[in-house]
Amino acid sequence: AELQAGHNRVGGGDVYKANGAKVGLLGANFSIENGHYRIDRVYDGERWNPFLRGPLAVPGNEARAGEYLLAIAGQPLGASDNLFARLQNTIGQQLTLRVGPHADGRNARDIVVLPIASETELRLWSWVEGNRRWVDQASGGKVGYIYLPNTAGAGYTFFNRMFFNQIDKQALIIDERGNGGGQAANYIVEMLSRRHLSGWKDRDGLPYNTPAGALHGPKLMMIDQDAGSGGDYLPYAFRELGIGPLLGTRTWGGLIGIYTNPPLVDGGTLTVPFFRFYDTNGQWSVENEGVAPDIAVELDPLASNAGRDSQLERASAEILKMLEIYRDDVPRQPPPLPTQLGR
Repeated sequence: AELQAGHNRVGGGDVYKANGAKVGLLGANFSIENGHYRIDRVYDGERWNPFLRGPLAVPGNEARAGEYLLAIAGQPLGASDNLFARLQNTIGQQLTLRVGPHADGRNARDIVVLPIASETELRLWSWVEGNRRWVDQASGGKVGYIYLPNTAGAGYTFFNRMFFNQIDKQALIIDERGNGGGQAANYIVEMLSRRHLSGWKDRDGLPYNTPAGALHGPKLMMIDQDAGSGGDYLPYAFRELGIGPLLGTRTWGGLIGIYTNPPLVDGGTLTVPFFRFYDTNGQWSVENEGVAPDIAVELDPLASNAGRDSQLERASAEILKMLEIYRDDVPRQPPPLPTQLGR
């Protein structure tokens, strides 16, 4: 039976691992035009993570979309050259690039950059911020957007940065598609389900509420088949607390947790199923079942190839419908000041 547990697996061990070439990356998309590499897009790291930098987006040493990469370390670069071969062993090393607006080298300039080992975070935050902007524009600034990559450290970082920066919104879309799991993440659903407790008026006449970090309007969570473990528990808890509907496809279905995973003599690992989830009705559920959406929406691959997100478009439409019928019961203005002594 344990072989059917979602987290039961072996890995590693005495397996040969070759050391591949360490290639520096520039955080950009390139195409070939006029016999040279042309920069189509520069990933700048956005503004959500102060420690994330794009090599081509550093003030004073930036390159721009539409410019050409003409030389690396003083050596000319053309369409027949392998860009990534030129970037081997450059990670974290100062590297001079020649860039310019014209393929023939007119008005070119030299910039000094530090190539990075991975562009994953740059591209992820670009995708997240692109979704947030799209939701903001589609809703006329009424709806916020949060992405949760997992329910571990990164998930809490994403949540705290994006939630508290958008508590002035009227409604919220929480996107946990592809959520890699981690913990039960009850902190997140507790923050999303905070109830209004009181209002205050200070000596300057300015009102504020307790809890201050709360968004009371409609909320919707996006889920898919690639969200699992803690990514199963999060939508389960979201629904159990009545926070809002789930939209997308059924989650993975893995809520038998692992613990005391022993190392093996060959350096491999073995996971040990150790604890299993049961729901508030006392039923064994979710494991090998997943969490089903309230609103089933498949991701349209043709729309994706065209740069559209069919699930996000539907989520935006649904949250706007919810917002139309939502009645805000939180007093936004304090009552008149008392006129009787002692009140």
